[in-house]
Amino acid sequence: MADRAQQQMEVHFPGFNPAWIWTRKTNDGFFTVPRTLPIVMQIIDAQTKGQPAGHTLFCLWARSPDHPVITIENPATFAAEAGFIGERAVDTWRKRMRQLRDLWFIRTKPGATGEFHYVLLINPNATVEWLRTQNRVQDLLYSRFVDRMMEVGAYGEIEAVREVWKAEEMARQAAAAAASAAAAVPVPPPPSANKEPAE
Repeated sequence: MADRAQQQMEVHFPGFNPAWIWTRKTNDGFFTVPRTLPIVMQIIDAQTKGQPAGHTLFCLWARSPDHPVITIENPATFAAEAGFIGERAVDTWRKRMRQLRDLWFIRTKPGATGEFHYVLLINPNATVEWLRTQNRVQDLLYSRFVDRMMEVGAYGEIEAVREVWKAEEMARQAAAAAASAAAAVPVPPPPSANKEPAE
């Protein structure tokens, strides 16, 4: 794909000054992001109508150090990057963060700067699949999401999370069966303190 794009650039945009071109091989300040993220953001916005939180998730990914854990030392910075301004900016950002947490796109732990000091970015592809099982993703958006997953070769992630759920369900059933069997086994009553032991 990169080779083809380079050929197209040479044909359609020949001699373009490299100073106007951004590539991660020559420029600093890049991050790794799932290619499905634009569709994921639309799915989030559909779930948070009136208070869209998709861009807030994008800003978290843009701040991630190529690792799923982010330490938020200045919530005001994250709020500003997400587009919230004014006296209520941080409060508005926190509301969006709670929405992302409720939708399972992030997990959080409190710290020095409040309830969102530590943030774990969840694989958004797995989360979208979970939301689909809860009937919370529209057919059209889900179809586009699956098509994009297949296009980028990531459909195996959906299959993997389904296998995890199947294994977890089997473990739950086994634990329930073991608890039921243990409850069915008769247990003798404790010896009476008033009775003398048999000789």
